[in-house]
Amino acid sequence: MGMAAYISAVMQRTSLGVVGTQAAEHFGTTVGIVSTFVVVQIATYALMQIPVGVLLDRFGSRAVLVAGSIVMTLGQTTMALTDDLGVAIAARIVLGAGDACIFTGILRLLPFWFRPQRVPILSQLTGMLGQVGQVAAVGVLLPLVDVLGWRPTFLFSASVCLVLAFCCLLAVRDVPDGVKRVVTGGSFVEIPRQVSQVLKHPATQLGFWIHLTSGFSVNSFVLMWGIPYLTIGEGRTAAEAGILFSLTAIFAAFIGPLMGWLTARHPLRRSNMALSVIFANMISWAAVLLWPGPAPLWLLVVLVVAISAGGPGTGIGFDYARTQLPANRLGAGNGMVISGSFAGGTFMILAIGLFLDAVSNGGSYTPEHLGWAMALQFPLFFVGLVGIFVSRRRLRLHMETEGVVVPTWREVVRRYRR
Repeated sequence: MGMAAYISAVMQRTSLGVVGTQAAEHFGTTVGIVSTFVVVQIATYALMQIPVGVLLDRFGSRAVLVAGSIVMTLGQTTMALTDDLGVAIAARIVLGAGDACIFTGILRLLPFWFRPQRVPILSQLTGMLGQVGQVAAVGVLLPLVDVLGWRPTFLFSASVCLVLAFCCLLAVRDVPDGVKRVVTGGSFVEIPRQVSQVLKHPATQLGFWIHLTSGFSVNSFVLMWGIPYLTIGEGRTAAEAGILFSLTAIFAAFIGPLMGWLTARHPLRRSNMALSVIFANMISWAAVLLWPGPAPLWLLVVLVVAISAGGPGTGIGFDYARTQLPANRLGAGNGMVISGSFAGGTFMILAIGLFLDAVSNGGSYTPEHLGWAMALQFPLFFVGLVGIFVSRRRLRLHMETEGVVVPTWREVVRRYRR
């Protein structure tokens, strides 16, 4: 039931990304302005992660999953009934706050219900299955808004959230029978100090930077700029763009379990797997953007594969919090980690939208405009890589004080030779 709530949350989250053109028509504005809806939504999502993590540590997953689903119901209902831009932006803020409760709520269930060796794979499966919501946004909401119109589509979307709120209330349990739930103690006055301890831990910081650098590109692509880039920037038809867009979820379904298995099998090399994903993203984007004229279909598929690996790559960040933080701090730690790619995605969606509006003077975008805009991702990639290498060094020094030493690659090769 928690997974069903997460699938629904992903569908709500990506709804404007797939009906951006219809939203612009409904509100009488431009797609660039509609992108600000997504910006405030995922900015709220990112900002709410730590408060939601604190609530998870105190009240458990069931209460937070139910509350989040109800809040999303309110947000999508408001979106259905309003024609006012200001009210619509407020509705997306509400939606972002509810969405922030769902994924971390499920992640916190896993260590209590499954053996530690299974948690990395199950974390990846959670993220993977959640992408069914992305496919549902394309396959359900997009046809519905064309056939039924704006209001019935978003009322249907809201009703899905409400049904799943009741399902989570009835079915979700924080811990198995006979197991005591670990909660954060102390008064609410102590919360800032407890959160500060979590944020200062190098494992939390490394998880944040891995999540940010692996995931901001796929978030900005899926949540806003993927369809416009493929149709306008690369000259693909709406059908071709929809297929490529959906492939990000399909490829993630294959990559996620493999990434989880490798994470569980090689815990001391988790960061190298994340770096592989990041460099694959950078190389693929560079190849597409430097290709003279529209990129061929095979290269766009390569780009989609690299982008789709970004989602599973973010899951590696959660594994650092799970293995290095105490159980009663896991909610706050996961909240800090998950804010990474959504903070980066917020910044990138906003930067691309502002850049496009500036270079087009409020007119139509050209393929050249979108190519330049997508190149804005590379500075953020470099910032994220610096954050990963610095925080990884700090974590390894911290691990050495606990007797865990990560061998160099030279030592590994020498060991295999022996």
